[in-house]
Amino acid sequence: MAAEIVNSQGELDGGVESAIDPAFALHRGGKMAVRATVPVRDADDLSLAYTPGVAKVCSAIAEQPELVHDYTWKSQVVAVVTDGTAVLGLGDIGPQASLPVMEGKAILFKQFGGVDAVPIALDCTDVDEIVETVVRLAPSFGGVNLEDISAPRCFEIERRLQERLDIPVFHDDQHGTAVVTLAALRNAARLRGVALGELRAVISGAGAAGVAIARILVEAGIGDVAVCDRKGIVSADRTDLTDVKRELAGFTNKAGLSGSLESAMDGADVFIGVSGGTVPEEAVARMAKDAFVFAMANPTPEIHPDVARKYASVVATGRSDYPNQINNVLAFPGIFAGALQVRASTITEGMKLAAAEALAAVVSDELSADRVIPSPFDERVAPAVTAAVAAAARAECVARR
Repeated sequence: MAAEIVNSQGELDGGVESAIDPAFALHRGGKMAVRATVPVRDADDLSLAYTPGVAKVCSAIAEQPELVHDYTWKSQVVAVVTDGTAVLGLGDIGPQASLPVMEGKAILFKQFGGVDAVPIALDCTDVDEIVETVVRLAPSFGGVNLEDISAPRCFEIERRLQERLDIPVFHDDQHGTAVVTLAALRNAARLRGVALGELRAVISGAGAAGVAIARILVEAGIGDVAVCDRKGIVSADRTDLTDVKRELAGFTNKAGLSGSLESAMDGADVFIGVSGGTVPEEAVARMAKDAFVFAMANPTPEIHPDVARKYASVVATGRSDYPNQINNVLAFPGIFAGALQVRASTITEGMKLAAAEALAAVVSDELSADRVIPSPFDERVAPAVTAAVAAAARAECVARR
């Protein structure tokens, strides 16, 4: 509880250990600030940056709205929007408690993609209210990154916002995870000398990430993929499916499997975990020879890497202390940078596929079982993803000027 960590004066409490906790020390005062990009040194500067000079620019934009991209920060800034209902592994902790994460996301945008971002934590969870609020905020931004909004509401919020806005709307928990997962899987398949079309995958988790991963794998040409929720394989014969899961059943599970996650893993080439929980070692042992295990739950993977390595040829997690970290920061800064660069109105499946291919190509000449995905600190990542996304957007003619 916060009361056990911070006293009534807002100071760290709990003895020497908490007093020197580096996380609290780093976060004190927040992790970001706004700074001017033009000087205001004297009256002349002031008259240009503000009144009367600013009036000329405002009038020009009023006459030609597209000039807003050239004479404001709109084309280089993203709103990072959350309602605090699905924050990291913490769950529904509310908008204020989510702010450190949203600030963190904003500085990752800047650090890894050169994109400015503003954290916006909304004190509402109603879909209609969230959509209406973001629509009204949208004129200030070139894109919207939805973050840590619980499923299934996140699907409807993203869809409705994209229908109403002419700027990209991207739910990173879905699509960022999917892009990085596909990139790692492409390289794992290359390392083993097989095509994606020869692989059968099993996804544990039918929430935001699981649905998006399934969709992008199908778009990329995976042989087959079965998605499992708490009740087992999402299949067309189930009568308890939500609308999202019913749609999911329509484009996955070609083999018509039914039953448990463990039964789906029999002979499977790929396990992708975005659910938490623990998968029995016996189920891993029954996967295909030289399988791939991407156990991405944090902080505890569904399959411990030491167990996975007994049976799998490539193992990935969501953690930084093991090889092959599936980290969204490899995707979202470059994806938004590319989309903003060409003033795209949406981020399409083609743009996501291009991002995954570019990300995979960064380490295509350096492949090993412990290197199927680059490090977030590899300086080649963001430029490669940015260029690929911008090129895909131009090719699809989705940019509006």
